[in-house]
Amino acid sequence: MPTARPNPPFRTGFLSWCSGAIAVATLAFACGAAEPGKEGEKQPPPEPEKITLPTTDGVEIGAWVYRVADDTDPVATVLVLHDLGGSHETVEPLAKALQAAGCNVVAPDLRGHGASEMPKLARAAGEAGQSSLLKSGDFAAMTATSGGRLREQSAVRGDVEVVRNWIKQQADKGSLGLDKLYVVGSGLGATVAATWTVLDAAWPPIASGKQGGDVKGVVMIDPAFVIKGFSIAKPLAVEPVKSSLPIMIIAGGEDRDASKVFDQLKRARPSGWYDSRMFDAEARGNTSPAKDSEASLLFLKLGGKLAGDRLAAARSADPRQPDPAKLILAFIQATSDR
Repeated sequence: MPTARPNPPFRTGFLSWCSGAIAVATLAFACGAAEPGKEGEKQPPPEPEKITLPTTDGVEIGAWVYRVADDTDPVATVLVLHDLGGSHETVEPLAKALQAAGCNVVAPDLRGHGASEMPKLARAAGEAGQSSLLKSGDFAAMTATSGGRLREQSAVRGDVEVVRNWIKQQADKGSLGLDKLYVVGSGLGATVAATWTVLDAAWPPIASGKQGGDVKGVVMIDPAFVIKGFSIAKPLAVEPVKSSLPIMIIAGGEDRDASKVFDQLKRARPSGWYDSRMFDAEARGNTSPAKDSEASLLFLKLGGKLAGDRLAAARSADPRQPDPAKLILAFIQATSDR
């Protein structure tokens, strides 16, 4: 499995907060656990469950649910969105790591990927697969949610929206939680995450309560600024993504467009951002305007040559070294009660 390797300056900043949050989480899950075979032993998480959810434009979205064990209080519900050409399988190491840490996770195959085949592309795709034939309109359809006053009866429900509605149904039954919802996207998935989060927040409240705005934070792993005309620029300029929602950007060594995304977002958060690259050797510390544990916008550079889903799936065998799963858990711990 790919290994995440941080840059040296990263070791003294966010890592200390990450290590502390991970230690607290680990202790919480360990408390009450007995020796193997003894009464009170913590249950292992169940195997992933596949569900199929139809969009309003006729695509059957396959999604995999990674639930925590029955005797575990969930930390959050995390929606994990893969990169172009990926699937739930390419981000499954991340999904399982978050599941093991106490998060309920849902990882869909976006349209044209994995089990979510598009009927209109069935003949033309061939061995290359459908993802290579996708266009800007197909990416927009992944994020679509509009039409009517009642969200669950809306006229347009795309890939992420049908997954969100399923989570809402589970929340109404007490099975999953929607109050601490985090969206994690890799590459294309980061653009989908940001775009859908803006559309989600735009749903107006009704007499029975709010219909959107449940996202507590967004994590962008190696985000792509533009893919086949589908750009992240617009959601970056609209609330809540623009300035009010906690956002963490995780970059690999080659960076792709992560720095560009960060630079655009930090303009609206002049005193609320943290950049792991801003290490001052003389000051022996980071010179970002906000502390890592208090910032609303974080840029964390892991280094190495991994990108996209390979970066998202990377794990570090050393518990003292960060990897995306550890950083995401720490981010959730720090922001879920804001």
